[in-house]
Amino acid sequence: MSVIQNLWLCCPRTQPFLFKIRPRIYVALSPRGSTIWCHSMSQATKVSSFPGKYLYYVLFFSQDMTILFDMFGFCAMNVCIEFFEDGVEQVVDNNALGVPKVEILKQKMELLGINLDNSCLPGQYHNLFCPKCKGGKLKERSLSFHIIPDCEFAMWRCFRTKCGWAGRVFAKDSNLHGYGQMTEKSLGLEPLGPKLIAYFKERQISEKTLSRNAVRQMSESKEIIAFTYKQNGLLVGCKFRTMEKRFWQVKGTEKMLYGIDDINHASEVIIVEGEIDKLSLEEAGFQNCVSVPGGAPGKVSKDLPPIEKDTAYQYLWNCKEYFNKVVRIILATDNDPPGRALADELAKRLGQERCWQVHWPKKDDTNCFKDANEVLKYMGADTLKRIVENAEPYTIAH
Repeated sequence: MSVIQNLWLCCPRTQPFLFKIRPRIYVALSPRGSTIWCHSMSQATKVSSFPGKYLYYVLFFSQDMTILFDMFGFCAMNVCIEFFEDGVEQVVDNNALGVPKVEILKQKMELLGINLDNSCLPGQYHNLFCPKCKGGKLKERSLSFHIIPDCEFAMWRCFRTKCGWAGRVFAKDSNLHGYGQMTEKSLGLEPLGPKLIAYFKERQISEKTLSRNAVRQMSESKEIIAFTYKQNGLLVGCKFRTMEKRFWQVKGTEKMLYGIDDINHASEVIIVEGEIDKLSLEEAGFQNCVSVPGGAPGKVSKDLPPIEKDTAYQYLWNCKEYFNKVVRIILATDNDPPGRALADELAKRLGQERCWQVHWPKKDDTNCFKDANEVLKYMGADTLKRIVENAEPYTIAH
């Protein structure tokens, strides 16, 4: 958002107008100095409020998403903000209101080195120069490029045998899918710096564990943790976290359990509620552990929906084949109502007869430790290991 826009939105004469906006529009106030984390194009940027007591953002609520925009639609192209507050996911998505999808696709293609002119129309195939192989010695137009008629996505393939570069981009997606996968470079990631290494050390998680799990940080902000989601060694998604416990995911992240490659040949699996808990159990000697990607539900559902409609647990069905040979599943979710609800939901889907439940110990006369990382931090790795090993059968625990 530009300086002029900030000044306009902070102007006293603007405020009454904003609050008069009719139904289904809500004005959110962001205190001066606060930040909004935006995914623009292929990497995240930080937008800080400019002088003024409050910075106003107008949120239009549709049935299935919340769209963030300013009064004139000046937001950056394809802005995506996804927040997870205390386990509750909120999604804010904007495709640059008023900007045609075809223009969004063309700008994304420029980032990949494919420059399109006005002759590249949707619904037609075009032969272009491949930016990877440059057309070889013959300088041929070997790249076949196509934007589908409704402009939802564009796709391409180089037909030179020695190249074969192919991929696609989506108008509503913040990732560039060259070669069908994202990369750490395209997401703007880098190895952890001293500040975040110290943060994890305070939580008793070592550099060795962080390295093995490819935990990274955002290049443009040295305080944003990036949990990389990989399957068969390939990057399929990324979830960001601030040290103040704010979370968001890269748009286009596969619905997948975190650490899925660690249970590829496991007969016993531990499921936790967060990425840091998965790292904590590794410190206690357990690598056969995965984490759910998006927190816990508010309550237990009455009936299981059909698999195709079970969207909240799609990550579980996407990993179903990994559990086919598993004989024992240890549920080590958080010790709070949402965590217990998550354990119930997982057990119903995975089979109660092979599920076991971890009981977190008391920290004082009235309270218990909440999760694996709390136990690791205050009681040590040996105690955490013993607690997991003493898990009880799910039916007895409930």
